[in-house]
Parts: sequence; C-alpha cells; structure tokens
Amino acid sequence: MRLVFLGTPAFAVPSLEACAHAGHEIAAVLTQPDRPKGRGGKPAFPPVKEAALRLGLPVHQPERVRRPEACQLLASLRPEAMVVVGYGQIIPPAVIALAPLGIVNVHASLLPKYRGAAPIQWAIANGETTTGVTTMRIDAGLDTGDILLVRETPIGPEETAPELSARLAAMGADLLVETLAGLAAGTLLPRPQDSSQATYAPILKKEDGVVDWSWPAAKVHNRVRGFQPWPGAHTLFRGQALNVWKTRPAGERLGGPPGALHPRRPRLLVACGEGSALELLEVQLEGRRRISGEEFLNGQRVKENEVLGESN
Repeated sequence: MRLVFLGTPAFAVPSLEACAHAGHEIAAVLTQPDRPKGRGGKPAFPPVKEAALRLGLPVHQPERVRRPEACQLLASLRPEAMVVVGYGQIIPPAVIALAPLGIVNVHASLLPKYRGAAPIQWAIANGETTTGVTTMRIDAGLDTGDILLVRETPIGPEETAPELSARLAAMGADLLVETLAGLAAGTLLPRPQDSSQATYAPILKKEDGVVDWSWPAAKVHNRVRGFQPWPGAHTLFRGQALNVWKTRPAGERLGGPPGALHPRRPRLLVACGEGSALELLEVQLEGRRRISGEEFLNGQRVKENEVLGESN
C-alpha cells in the first residue's frame, strides 16, 4: 500500500519501522521541524526523522501541515492511506479527505477513554490497571474517529510512563500493520466510539507534578510513576525543590500532618492523606544528583516530623 507517514516522537518510531518492514511503499515521512535541545540549544532531529533517514525515506518538515503548500505536497504524493502517530499537529479536513482509505491513527489508550495528548501518563496517574492501544480513523474531532482495532494490556503496579510507553509503542506498531492489512483487504468494519464513555488526557503542565501530600499514598505513588520524565513529581524540602523519582506505598499508618517526614532507618517515610504512608526510594534536590531515600535521610539529617511542601 502507498502510504504517507506523519509522526514525531520516539513512540512513533516502531510504527514507522513496522510499515517499512511490512513492505508498504512509504512515499514520504512528515515530522515536526528540528527544535533546539540541550544546554547548547542546538537543533536536534525528531526521533521519527532519524528513523526515516536510516530507512532511506524522504522527509518533509512543514512548520504547519494546514498551510496550502503542505496540503499540495500531500495531494501530489497520492497516498492510498496515511498514518498518524504522535505527529503533534491537528490534521485539517483538507488533508483528511486526501487518502481513499483514510488516515489511520495509533492512539495509546482504549478509546474512548483517555482522548488527548497524554493518555499513558494520565492512565497511570489515575491508577488504571489496564490500558492498551487503539487504531482509529482520524476525523475532525479530538480522537473521536471510528475505531478499527483494539489491543489491551495490564499496567504493572510499579510500571512508569516511559516503561509503559515503550511497550505500547511496540504493540501499536503490530496493531497498525494488522489494521493496514485489514483495510487493504476490505475486511475491517469500523465502529463508532461511544462518546458518553469518553474521558480525557490533557497535555501535561508543570503544575500537574506538584505533590499534594493530603492525597492517599497510593495516589501520590501513581503520580510519581505516571509523570515521568516530565513534569515529574515535585515538592519542597526546607524551601528547596525536591523531585520524587521513586516511591512505594508503605502499608502502615503514620501520625502527624500530611507531608511529615518520619525517618525509620534505613527507610524514609512520609505521611500522606487518610493516615497512609509512602516510602521515598529515590529523590533529587534541585541541582544535585538523584540518590536513594537512605542517602538523602543521612545526608540531610532529616528530623522527625519535618514537613515537605512548605516554602520555609
């Protein structure tokens, strides 16, 4: 099948590779423009561009896919279908109408749950135990198109967003190849989403990572897992920013206000809502390296009932 592939992040790379290895003719790859990265601010290739060049595929990086010149380019390529995986731009109706078999999107949730930009992060943060990938046909709405195929998977109790993302990227690639084969054969029956069951996964903001220690320990733990690597889970310790990288619900009751630290050498516990407790396994003070909770406890000489989250 003659395809155009639109994608940008690392999550999209397995899907691009799977399309190529399945023998599809990829007429072009569209990805976001190179962006400054790192301390030097040098322009860096998006992961999909790196993969496309490695595969010997033509790459285009329009600033806006809705601009006439980008639409004209896509029309000139005459794709039978297009594939979108994390492209990062809204696809305009003029582009949606170009391919006879439509535009197939790989979305990292069990639609209609977790429509939006951050389905993996919010699924973990909200304590979901099951997720998956969905292939759908793009329409003018936000992840509202007809469902093509779905595959489920459990979320591990300690699994982080980067770990789950890697698994779902591989699952999505396999499901995409299966979807394209079904479309080519005319055997797929798209089904509409039940919008009454929809939930949303909005783009993450820095403030989403602020830990509220009045939450139960399980909720804080899920946020720590879900919001990696950004915005992370962060709080204050003696007025300094403290990133919380790894935790474990302690399964015991603690007194004191939410956020109160309780040294239980070698463990470092913090009181959370409803009397629950969380063990801090890995933390990082601003400007310092990431260390274990035990190292932090000893290095900072943590006192009983010091409270996290206070500015002074």
